[in-house]
Amino acid sequence: MAAPSHANIEVFNETDNRLPISRADCQAIVTLIMQHEDCSFRFVEVVYVDEEEIIRINKEYLDRGYVTDIISFRYDETDDNEEIEGTLFCCLPRIREQAHEFNQSEKKEFQRILIHGLLHLVGYDDQSDDDKKNMSSRENFYLDHI
Repeated sequence: MAAPSHANIEVFNETDNRLPISRADCQAIVTLIMQHEDCSFRFVEVVYVDEEEIIRINKEYLDRGYVTDIISFRYDETDDNEEIEGTLFCCLPRIREQAHEFNQSEKKEFQRILIHGLLHLVGYDDQSDDDKKNMSSRENFYLDHI
């Protein structure tokens, strides 16, 4: 499949904090993943929320009552990776904390979390140790190519 060079991506910041990543940065990451994962995104919504909202989403949809950095929802009902549609709910304060914990720049950590969420939309999983290693390897690949 020849992946399109452009996907419709919208970025929303529902917090009072500034984002260290721009819509153009997000678009570049989406495009890079389309080129290397043989997939296409029709529409991706990236929503930055606070800790209270990520807990609410996590509890309501996944029956988990804790803060997490990202929750990915894929909406299209196709069996392939063409025309993927989804929403990524990202916890801005948690991602910022992780940047400091991992001694990374905030921008780099925001990029990594976006990549992680997009890989989930493409079909990658991180439930087993092997899956986590594979996802981490793919994240590092994309971070090295931005």
